[in-house]
Amino acid sequence: MDLFRIKVKSFLLLLFHVALVRGAFVEPSQPRTSHRSLTDAQTRLPCRYQAGPDEKVVQVTWYKELPDQSKDQMITAHFTDGHTEFGRYAGRVRFESSSPTENSALLIPSTEVSDEGVYTCHISTFPNGNFERTISLTVWSLPISSLDPVVMVEGQSFGVAASCRSMGLPAPRLSWDTPLVGQVQNRSSESGAVSSLFSLHPLRSMNGKRLDCLVWHPGFDRPKRIINTLEVQYPPEVKIVAGSGHWSVGMENAELLCDAQGQPRVSNITWTWKGGALPQDSEVTGTRLVFKRALRLNDSGVYQCVALNAVGPGSTEYEFTVAERSFRLADLGSESLLLVVIAAGAGLLLLVMVVVIVVVNRHHKNKHKKLEMELSEKTEEINSLSRQTSLRRLNSVSTDPRVQPEDYALLRVDSRMKHSETSLERPVYPGGVEVDELGRPVVWTERGMDSEREERRRRVESYLKSSNMSLDSGLPSSLVPLKPQTEEVLVPCHHDELPHLRHAPSPNLEPWSPPAPGQVDDDTDSGSYQISEALNNHFYYSNGLLRPRPHSNAILLNPSRPGSTVRTQQT
Repeated sequence: MDLFRIKVKSFLLLLFHVALVRGAFVEPSQPRTSHRSLTDAQTRLPCRYQAGPDEKVVQVTWYKELPDQSKDQMITAHFTDGHTEFGRYAGRVRFESSSPTENSALLIPSTEVSDEGVYTCHISTFPNGNFERTISLTVWSLPISSLDPVVMVEGQSFGVAASCRSMGLPAPRLSWDTPLVGQVQNRSSESGAVSSLFSLHPLRSMNGKRLDCLVWHPGFDRPKRIINTLEVQYPPEVKIVAGSGHWSVGMENAELLCDAQGQPRVSNITWTWKGGALPQDSEVTGTRLVFKRALRLNDSGVYQCVALNAVGPGSTEYEFTVAERSFRLADLGSESLLLVVIAAGAGLLLLVMVVVIVVVNRHHKNKHKKLEMELSEKTEEINSLSRQTSLRRLNSVSTDPRVQPEDYALLRVDSRMKHSETSLERPVYPGGVEVDELGRPVVWTERGMDSEREERRRRVESYLKSSNMSLDSGLPSSLVPLKPQTEEVLVPCHHDELPHLRHAPSPNLEPWSPPAPGQVDDDTDSGSYQISEALNNHFYYSNGLLRPRPHSNAILLNPSRPGSTVRTQQT
């Protein structure tokens, strides 16, 4: 048992020693790897074995796996006999290093599509035996691309504008980069060739537009661009440039420019005048028609420019009109031009001032008219209030049942005294408008009218008591007023209503004298005297009757004709 254990330990130690002295692959580190390469490029298949201290690489051999799973020997290197190439691989493959047993990498200088396959690197060592690494090689063929542009002519039907072709492994993909609107048609084949057609309806506006073909392939970091521009041919587009366009007799260096744009470029330009030859002393210089002399009236007419290219002709006409010499600012000197500018500025300023004055004047007129209307409305309102107040005052006196018919004369006397210059009552403006002590119109209210009527009533009663007017006073019977007719109405009189009495004379006016003192009691002397003074101021005798003197506020009633209308007079 002890002997067996000793043998097992010795065997394990031998194995451990062998494991310690065995070498390893530096590259590739994995038993099976893959590699990618391109056609016409150099391909490197890595293989490097690092031998142990007591190990030696004796031989290196590369194999390629065939479609039938068999292996085809390509190249061999022996540590003493050198390297050997076999069959169709002779001259196409070689070792990367001059010491193949140390660095066994294989190089294919010009890779072909047929080089794609599985390769095996076989290492033979002593005393550890053989070791292998397998590499799968993929060969890509970069696309070979081309673009065939098509020259199109305006007016043609829908057709192919450009075709792009490419061939590669794996098969590439094609696309178009263009602002044009068209139709794309792609085609492909089993050999890896693809093509793309771009079709459209040609217009002259498409000429010179970008129409690039993009080739997409795994071998490219970014798509490969084939630059192309679309060419659409069209006849010349012609226009005549006439500068200022203002032509007058005597103008020097006049010229017309024929601007013709076409595809291809314009090859010939022809000028005509009225369908015939050009005027005398005019010539064509390139694309310009130049007048070598001053313009004349007979140079007017229709000028035509005809341009020609490979597609066809193009033409246009220009109506050339020469007018009589006119005033132009260019003909003026600097001082004259300055005067013209100043005059124009002054005229503009004057126009602005006139407009401002008219606007201000119209504004003031409108404002004055508005004020006049407001004043007229206020005046009418005041007159209306004054007339209403006067009517109410008269009606209140005439309809008061406490006032007897025989008191009318005294009421008139009191009213006249109230409105006289010596009266202490408020003044009355012309038109019957009563004002207060500050000169402002007084608007009568019902309350003010009641107080006024009460004041008048007290005055009449006081006056009657003091005057002792009775049938025994000795007054003539004419002082006793007749009974007023029921149909009579008291109407206020104004200065402007009776102008014929303003300066009318008072013929046959006899001053009224009071009765003899013997006929009046002593206790009524003072009252009778006041009455006589008032009657002398406001009444006069005529044909044995006591009549009132004409006055602006007098109201005359005619009792002789019952039912007659009231007559008013104003002085």
